[in-house]
Parts: sequence; structure tokens; C-alpha cells
Amino acid sequence: MTDTLIEAARSAQSRAYAPYSNFRVGAALETVDGTVFTGCNVENASYGLTICAERAAVSAAVGAGARRFRRAVVVSDVDPPAAPCGACRQVLAEFGLDLPIDGVGPHRKMSWKLAELLPAAFGPEQLR
Repeated sequence: MTDTLIEAARSAQSRAYAPYSNFRVGAALETVDGTVFTGCNVENASYGLTICAERAAVSAAVGAGARRFRRAVVVSDVDPPAAPCGACRQVLAEFGLDLPIDGVGPHRKMSWKLAELLPAAFGPEQLR
């Protein structure tokens, strides 16, 4: 059985712009209504300006009006599979720590809840 969310992330990965690290990442984010948004990493010679695939997918989703997500997939070429970086974890946390995330590498898949990857997350309750 084909996992369409993984395939969407793989397709996004194929469009990654990673001339410096050659670390190509694709992400797919599924909304609660089943709509899928994708993103790929976009590197920059000024490394700090690099955009991660996960944040690109979140930006596409939010730009289209989505705010509630069912599942995220991150595809890379490493095993064990890469999990979202800290910045991406924090951005995803804005929309719910219960988000299931699958990391997919060439030979295996790992699954987490965002809360496992970002314990003691900073959130809006700290701003009150």
C-alpha cells in the first residue's frame, strides 16, 4: 500500500535546493480535512537564511488558511531518518504538540509525537 503523504514528501525532496550541504529534505503536512501541503529545504550561501522543508510546508499551509494538522512526514537520505530540527519543532508546536511526525529515510521509518521531540515546549501560555 502506498502512503501518499510519504510520496508527496519525496516529491518535494526532489525539488530541494541544497548546493552547499547536499542534504535534501522534503516535508508533507496533512490538514485535518485531508489537504496536503509540501515544502523542501532551500539553502542560502548565508547559512542562517536557509529555510527548512518543514517550515516551508507550514508556511504554504498557513498561507492557504490551514491551521489544524493531522500528520507530518519528513523525508531525507539518511538512516536513521532525520527528525525536524529544533526551530521546525517550535514552529510546528504553534499548531499542536499532539502532531504525529514520521521521519523517513532510505531504509526505515521512525515515528514520534511532536511533544516527544519538544518536551517543555514554549507556547502562548508563557506569554500571559
